[in-house]
Amino acid sequence: MTTEQTLMQRCESKCELCGSDSNLGVYEIPPVTNPGPDNSIMICDVCCGQIGNPESMDVNHWRCLNDSMWSRVSAVQVMAWRMLTRLSAEGWPQDLLDMLYLDDELLEWAKADGDGQTVEDSVKHLDSNGAVLEAGDTVTLIKDLDVKGANFTAKRGTSVRGISLVADNPEHIEGRVDGQRIVILTRFVKKQSK
Repeated sequence: MTTEQTLMQRCESKCELCGSDSNLGVYEIPPVTNPGPDNSIMICDVCCGQIGNPESMDVNHWRCLNDSMWSRVSAVQVMAWRMLTRLSAEGWPQDLLDMLYLDDELLEWAKADGDGQTVEDSVKHLDSNGAVLEAGDTVTLIKDLDVKGANFTAKRGTSVRGISLVADNPEHIEGRVDGQRIVILTRFVKKQSK
């Protein structure tokens, strides 16, 4: 059986990311060392177009990952992680990422891209002193910040625990202040030592 036939049988003739049944094709998840069904997924032309051309991204289309991220297929989990990471600045994808568990081997595959770099290597988040910020760090605000749309001010000296990084913007992090998830500019925070 060919890779395409195997994938069509596995996915029951539906896109493994969004569930569409039209214009399906094989998508090999880079980096590809051994082409075949284990390293590939069957996706529709809409998903494929948006993966290949991030400028055409329709954020709401990817709400489908809420279901597909629970797939038992490793390649689907990896692609779901990559797309949620790419969209994490939107807020809701970060919540899904927080729930998605990948073992170490799958996480390494998910972080690798086709150019030999990793997703995390491409963007470095630095605090006001130039210290590298990592997901889960605790930071302190170094300035009072007016939070738009929330009608409160995040006070200088406030600790923000368990931050998450905005994947495609090195100047933004997210964290909870007064029970609300907000975007914070990295130049207004200082990393707390562990």
